[in-house]
Amino acid sequence: MATSGLTGLGTKKRARRLPIVALLSWMCILGAIGMFSLQLVRFSQQSDTLSVDVNVAGVDVGGLSAVEAVSRWEQAYAAPITLWYANSPIRLDPAAVGFRTNQESMLAAARAASESENSFWQRFVSYLTGQQVRQQLNVELSADYQERLLENQLRDIALRYDREPGTAEYDLQTLTIRTGEPGYRLDIERAIDLVDAALMNPLQRQVVLPVADTNASLPDIEALRNEIIAWLDSQGFVYDGQSSVASVFVMDLQTGAEVNILSDVAVSAASTVKLPILVDYFRDLSFAPNDDEAFLMVQSLLCSNNSSSNLIMQLIGNNDLYAGIASVTNTAQYLGARNSYLSAPLFLGGDQQLGSIPAPTTAPNPSFSTGSDPFNQTTTEDLGTLFALIYDCAMYGSGLISAYPNGEFTQQECRQMLNIMSSNDLSRLLQGGIPTGVPIAHKNGWLDNVHGDAGIVFSPNGRHYVISVFVWEQGNFFSFERAWPLVEGISRATWNYFNPEDPLIAPRADLPEIARGCDVFSPPYGQVNLNDINAWRSDGTSITWPSS
Repeated sequence: MATSGLTGLGTKKRARRLPIVALLSWMCILGAIGMFSLQLVRFSQQSDTLSVDVNVAGVDVGGLSAVEAVSRWEQAYAAPITLWYANSPIRLDPAAVGFRTNQESMLAAARAASESENSFWQRFVSYLTGQQVRQQLNVELSADYQERLLENQLRDIALRYDREPGTAEYDLQTLTIRTGEPGYRLDIERAIDLVDAALMNPLQRQVVLPVADTNASLPDIEALRNEIIAWLDSQGFVYDGQSSVASVFVMDLQTGAEVNILSDVAVSAASTVKLPILVDYFRDLSFAPNDDEAFLMVQSLLCSNNSSSNLIMQLIGNNDLYAGIASVTNTAQYLGARNSYLSAPLFLGGDQQLGSIPAPTTAPNPSFSTGSDPFNQTTTEDLGTLFALIYDCAMYGSGLISAYPNGEFTQQECRQMLNIMSSNDLSRLLQGGIPTGVPIAHKNGWLDNVHGDAGIVFSPNGRHYVISVFVWEQGNFFSFERAWPLVEGISRATWNYFNPEDPLIAPRADLPEIARGCDVFSPPYGQVNLNDINAWRSDGTSITWPSS
C-alpha cells in the first residue's frame, strides 16, 4: 500500500494549450474571405457603371452610371448651335428641329461594349490583380431630327437676312449707271447639310452659313430705260407729250433684252426708208451687183439720194416704180416691220406730181400721234427689227437667210449691207454719242419736225447692240441744234451701259456743227467696193468692224 501511495504522489496532470496557429490560420482565411467578399461586392457594384474607357457619340461617359451617362451626352447634344449669317450670329436650339438621341439603344450598346471583352470572373481577376487592360470603346451616335423643321428654320432666317441687290443708280451728269449695293442669298440646300453635321457633333456647334453674293455683273437693261427717260426730262423734253415724243428701241444682240420707249409710235420715216429699200434690192438681185448697182446703193444709203432710191425701186419692179414700192413694203412687213410702209415715190423736189398706191393696214400705238407722213412711215421698233435680222444674217447665217430660205440672201450680201452703212460717217446723231473710231452701221433721216437715226454699234468688248431713236416736236421747225443733242445723249447713255469700262462721261467736244456731207465718205462711181467700202480712200481712213 505504501508503494501504491508513493506512486500516486509522484504523478502530475499535463496542462491544455490554446490552438494559436490554427486560430491565426482561420483568422487569415476568414480575413481573406472577407476581403474577397468586399472586393467582390465592390466589383459587383461597379458592374452597374460603364467601363472607364467608354465613349458614347463623342462624349466621355466612362465610369458613370447609366443615368449619369445619359444625362451627360444629352446635355452635350442639347447645347445650342450658333449659325453665322455673315457677321450675324443666330442661335438654333436643337429641340426646335425635333432633335433627339436614341437613349435606349445607345445605352445598351455602351453596356455591351463594357462587357464584351471577358467573362465576369475574368474581369474580376483582372480587377483584383490590377491588370485591367484599358482600351477605348466607342459607341456611335443614334439620333434623328425633323428635316422639315430645319428647312423651315433656315427659310425663316433667309426671309429675315437675305437681301436683294440694290437698284442700279444712274448719274445724269455722266450718263453712266452705277451698280446697286450687293445682295445676299442663303443657299438653303447646302446649309441643311452643314447644320446636320453640327447637330451630330457635340464639339463643333458653330456653322458658317453658305451665303451667295447676288450682285449682278451689270445693271438690268430696265435701268437704261429709266435713265434715258430721266435724262430727257432733265433736258426739258417731254418724251410722252401731246406735242413732243421720243421713241427709242434698243436691243442687246447678245441676250435679246430690249428697251422700248414708245417704240411702236408711228413716225415719218424720212430717209430711213432707204434701209428696207436696200434690203429688198439685195433680195431681188440674182447676181453680184455691178458698178451701176453698187453706185446706186451708196448714193441711196450714204447720200440719201431720192432719185437713186426711186431708180432702185423701179429696178425691183421691173421698170414699174409702183410695183417696186409695193415690193419694198411687202418685204418689210413680211420681215416683221408691220407698222412700216412706203406708198409713193420719194420726193424729188420742185413741182413733182406724186402718185401713190394704197397704204397697208397698220396698228401703231394709237395713244400718240406725231403727224407721220401718210405715204412713208415707220417705227423705231420696226427699224431695229430689220437691223437685227441683217446682223444675224451677217454674223451667223440666220436672220434674213432664215426668213427667206430659198437663197434670196447670202451671208456675204448681209455683210455688204452693213459695210455700206458703216461708211455713213456723219459724225452726228447716233455716231455723235459713241467714241470716235467705233464702228457703227446706221441710216439716218430727218424732216423739219422729226429727226431719227437707227443702226448697229459694234462695241469693242463684243456687246454689240441695235439702237433706233426718233425725236419729234410739233410745229413747223424743230431745229437740229435742239434735236440732235437729244439723240446723241440717248446714244451716249446706251454706249455707257454696254461699255461701262470705257464710258463717255461728257458730250463729245469734237463734233462738227452740222453733219458731214456724203462727198467726204461716199466712194465715187467705179470705186465702190461693197466688201471694203473705204478701199477708195487715199488718206488711209478705214473702219474695222467684226466679220463674224
